[in-house]
Amino acid sequence: MINISHKRNSLRYAKASGTLFTTEDVISKIRNGEIPKGDLLEIARAAGIQAAKKTSEWIVFCHSMPIDWVGISYEFTDESMTVIAEVEAVWKTGVEMEAVTAVMGTLMNAYDMLKPLDAQIKIGEITLVEKRGGKSDMRDTFDPPVKTSLISVDSDKKKGRQADRSASVILDSLRSKPVEVVSEHQLKEEEGQVRKMLVDLTDSRECELIFLCGSTGPAPKDVVPKVIREISDREVPGIAHAMHQYGLERTPFAMISDQVAGIRNGVLMVALPGSERGARESMDALFPGLLHIFKTLRRTR
Repeated sequence: MINISHKRNSLRYAKASGTLFTTEDVISKIRNGEIPKGDLLEIARAAGIQAAKKTSEWIVFCHSMPIDWVGISYEFTDESMTVIAEVEAVWKTGVEMEAVTAVMGTLMNAYDMLKPLDAQIKIGEITLVEKRGGKSDMRDTFDPPVKTSLISVDSDKKKGRQADRSASVILDSLRSKPVEVVSEHQLKEEEGQVRKMLVDLTDSRECELIFLCGSTGPAPKDVVPKVIREISDREVPGIAHAMHQYGLERTPFAMISDQVAGIRNGVLMVALPGSERGARESMDALFPGLLHIFKTLRRTR
């Protein structure tokens, strides 16, 4: 089973279909409610909904999930009945298998109710018609890639250890993103140094995105949030909220980190925790949604 604990919830949708082939007489009986075992359309619909909800019990590697909606509808020809299943959920993984399973559950129950009337019934053409949601729908492409700088801010005592590990996590995450890391810097926890570096980078516009890792705690020496707030033309509170929310779902210690994001001269500055775990979780929280902001910022540069 694949570990999806690092993923964020998003609206997921899938549509699947499948067809039952029988005689014209049987199709007429279905549509007119003349099947001896009962109302086939409603019974099969209920079975399909139940099948969608039990998908994880039947498909070994499927994750259980809170399904928000299952819809079953029908289309007819003279000798066929097509089942269309739609599923929605706000969750970490897609609902394709739930939609396909709903189709199969509907069709199998219809088959059971119809087999006394036609021994030659066939079921087929089961297919995934559409799916939406998740990272595949949120990826933005950029040409050229988003130019990015990374700044590690830490004390001499920790230099080469915690700061380097969190910086490595950030760099590893960026390798799969449409960004180009154009510079890396390591600074002491001194307000003047941090301010000068950020002002220089945002004035020169040699980069579009700056990540700062470390110095985001509650101690007086944790200067990064203060500097970003003071030099920003405007803050982007939704970015900080996304990181905090994601972190708090995993550890109560996330409330201690003062994560902030701001824009200066069209350059986005984002403060990340100095811990390896905090940096990794923040990157998981930010992408792929973060890059969408550059669709706007590039028009203003």
